Amino acid sequence: MALDLNALAVYAKVVELGSFTAAADALKLSKSMVSRQISDLEDELKVRLLNRTTRRLNVTEAGAVVYERAARIVAEAAEAERDVNCIEGAVRGRLRINAPMTFGIRELGPVMSKFMERYPELIVDLALNDRRVDLMEEGFDVSLRISSLEDSSLIARQLAPVRRVLVGTPEYFEKNGVPSHPRDLSAHKFVLYSLRSRPELMEFHDPGGKPLTVAVQGSFLCNNADAMDGVVRAGHALCVSPLFICADALRAGDLVSVLDEWETEPLTLHVIYPHTQHLSAKVRAFVDFAVEEFGPGKARWLMNVKKPADVGTK
Repeated sequence: MALDLNALAVYAKVVELGSFTAAADALKLSKSMVSRQISDLEDELKVRLLNRTTRRLNVTEAGAVVYERAARIVAEAAEAERDVNCIEGAVRGRLRINAPMTFGIRELGPVMSKFMERYPELIVDLALNDRRVDLMEEGFDVSLRISSLEDSSLIARQLAPVRRVLVGTPEYFEKNGVPSHPRDLSAHKFVLYSLRSRPELMEFHDPGGKPLTVAVQGSFLCNNADAMDGVVRAGHALCVSPLFICADALRAGDLVSVLDEWETEPLTLHVIYPHTQHLSAKVRAFVDFAVEEFGPGKARWLMNVKKPADVGTK
């Protein structure tokens, strides 16, 4: 008996995600097609694989056995594709990329056409979000990440430091005064990045490298830097902002940075990918492209930003 390998792959995805609808979305199939594939597979095997209710799917004993084998077949097929691409050097297939929302829109999106023109046989599937994703669990090939790294199962390549500065509008500082020391920040309002574990705590380092942590008052918490930037530009509050977000506004004088002699907690832009025996040609191509566009000395936000001299103190 020759089983339908496509049906096995569909079944494995249904069990993995626990839903016909989620599997259909992930595989870019209709829900009816997914349901028919599972029914045909059950008919072919002459066993029930899933018990369906209105609320959930339950895998039968036979279904669990089939899932174990099906998941292994799908994984081996993916590995075979990676090996062949690696051997042949073929940059083709689907490349799933994850990147932070604001960075993806402002920095990555504008250069992706160059990457796609270079590799016309490649299908790029770019997902932008600010949460930390599990590359292996969610099926991403590669990711750009701005943070410190903790997962030892990932391979990471440093691209560029991401310096952050404390910014506000000239009007805000004229109304509320310019802080001369991080301890003065307790008297100011802030917009805070809610995905940090303790967004109200800010870490600074003095010119000698000595750390200082200060607590600030957050009048607005958000999980996206662009939304935060809009509140700051309206003159409502201050923010610690990455230079790739605020550099243009600083050059134009729409925003002003303060306490520049105090360094904020350093972050780094990395390109990361799961550890595999062979690095596929498509992942290698994107890693090389990321180094080319955002590597040392290439990132535009690394350029010095001159601060306007017309902001007084109160």
